[in-house]
Amino acid sequence: MIVGIDLGTTHSLVGHYGEEGPQLFRNALGEYLTPSVISVDDEGHMLVGAPARDRLISHPNTSVAAFKRWMGTAREVQLGKRSFRPEELSALVLRSLLADAEAALGEKVQEAVISVPAYFSDAQRKATRAAGELAGIKVERLINEPTAAALAYGLQERKEGSRFLIFDLGGGTFDVSVLEMFEGVVEVHASAGDNYLGGEDFLDVLQTACLADLKLRADDFSPVERGLLRRRLELVKRSLSQQPEVSVEGQIGKHDIVWRIDQDRFLQLAEPLMQRMRMPLERALRDARLRPDQLDEIVLVGGASRMPLVSRLIARMFGKLPLRHVNPDEAIALGACVASGLKSRNAKLDEVILTDVCPYTLGVEVGQRDAQGHVQNGLFSPIIQRNSVVPISRESSYYPLAERQAKLSLKIYQGENPMVDNNIKLGELEITLNPTLPIAKNEVVVRFTYDINGVLQVEATPKASGIRHELMLQQNPGLLSDQEIRARLAALSELKIHPRAKQENIALLARAERLFEEHLSARQVLQQWISHFRQILETQDERVILEHRENFSHALDSLEAQV
Repeated sequence: MIVGIDLGTTHSLVGHYGEEGPQLFRNALGEYLTPSVISVDDEGHMLVGAPARDRLISHPNTSVAAFKRWMGTAREVQLGKRSFRPEELSALVLRSLLADAEAALGEKVQEAVISVPAYFSDAQRKATRAAGELAGIKVERLINEPTAAALAYGLQERKEGSRFLIFDLGGGTFDVSVLEMFEGVVEVHASAGDNYLGGEDFLDVLQTACLADLKLRADDFSPVERGLLRRRLELVKRSLSQQPEVSVEGQIGKHDIVWRIDQDRFLQLAEPLMQRMRMPLERALRDARLRPDQLDEIVLVGGASRMPLVSRLIARMFGKLPLRHVNPDEAIALGACVASGLKSRNAKLDEVILTDVCPYTLGVEVGQRDAQGHVQNGLFSPIIQRNSVVPISRESSYYPLAERQAKLSLKIYQGENPMVDNNIKLGELEITLNPTLPIAKNEVVVRFTYDINGVLQVEATPKASGIRHELMLQQNPGLLSDQEIRARLAALSELKIHPRAKQENIALLARAERLFEEHLSARQVLQQWISHFRQILETQDERVILEHRENFSHALDSLEAQV
């Protein structure tokens, strides 16, 4: 069985392509969206999803979110007695999703198609594959999130030659891709984006403004109180999508919070972020060699795209209203389900070829001699330009800078800056030259071959000797080696993870504890409810637990509606 997964910064979803088309699976709490949050409880059990999200407020030091932004780095976070890399945290989310899928399907999931931001680098894509391996599944295919959104909208079935711009603003990443449909091919013409721009950044803007208006600093609050403030501001951000003005009133710690903001002020505060969104949009159009009026449709996906300021930006730049009739939170996951159906050759789907592009320019470091004979090193010489359709193979010729040079050090980089110091080094290859030959006769032909799985093959051949030097760049600095993956897989398998059957009880207690942190006036009654429900759980009588769980949940609903 192959499933499709949207492994998101804020939420993640899983589904497959079934008899009635793409179908998403609910988690143990009956929700399609599983928060991409991990926490460890006092007994060392790992919590994933809604209970972990509530513990971000009540237990911020043992909970973590937004780790998708760290993919491709060696960053680690301490949870309980051990530290976790972003691949491992993502693997825990994937395991939870797979458990939901297997509960719905009644069979083992063997493989997944996982969506990634189009602007993810090679390192980030390989880290995503490693997360799948740590979760115990095969991940042969990654699909760019904008391409998945196009499949969710059925854009592959539109008229030949249609051009679409997919605008994907999630919780932590921003992507824009220009696609064209023709003869059963979904071809990506250009991708651009910002891996550090999303709904969380708009929340940061609100938090900064709120604290400034109230003449407070973040350090005036404890970690728990900061979590409470952030949660309330998240509700403000969402409410501003429907209301012209929103207020925050209440007590957080020793501070009485009374703050109002309207849509116009929010737009003003968010203007720097809007400019950051404009740049990838303009670059994608420029790379695709298209004018705004040559696009047939603009599609909005990602939960943060609900903000009215996004629609205004699109209308101002493109002179048309965007499509948004598929739930923005679910569009990418539904597209990943279609991609999983294509990969399993589902008979209900017409053959669609999905092309991909290389999101970054790949090249080598070179030196250049000026008119006075001085050498300037550290220059970037592109070989494969960004947004080239993959698989692709390109070659360029290079020469030594000095006479009687016996070695040439070929340093490979990824990036868009003319100076290699501002790009990412991927590897290095030492090439032997013939020092007796003049510079003009010591030509070295360098070929880059980049495939759809993000593997870069570098070949360098001195023409004089014909000896080929080769380097396969499957591993980037900061990524796990195969040996490290095996070791961490064994460590993950020893973790204590609450069974899926208990998730509703765990989530309910976590929610109650979060409300205990938030509402001072209701603490006594919440303490009684929590203690009583824990006693009910000790009975292990499922019928009694179900009855009290429903009553407890309704009581919490009523409490939240009052405060």
